[in-house]
Amino acid sequence: MAKKVEDLKGEIMLEVSPSTEGGVYSNAANIIHNKNEFIFDFAIILPGKNAAKVQSRVITSPAHAKQLMTALQNNISKYEQSFGEIKAEVIPPILKSPETVH
Repeated sequence: MAKKVEDLKGEIMLEVSPSTEGGVYSNAANIIHNKNEFIFDFAIILPGKNAAKVQSRVITSPAHAKQLMTALQNNISKYEQSFGEIKAEVIPPILKSPETVH
């Protein structure tokens, strides 16, 4: 008998394909949204270039975006407990893009 969705809570295993397991590097990101989704563009800015090349785009629901934010805050907190405070200056956005997609 197949397990119900409720029975699987907390038991999901992530499978990473060989073509994805190396990941992509990003040193810039842009986030836009509309009523139904958040769009995360992860890009790389290379020295001497005035354009950032998008390496990956992730589109998700507002609820999942908020869950992602909470998970990221939790992981940053755990990282800083283990390795010390992350020094990151707050800089104004440098990527040109629409504020919001409608």
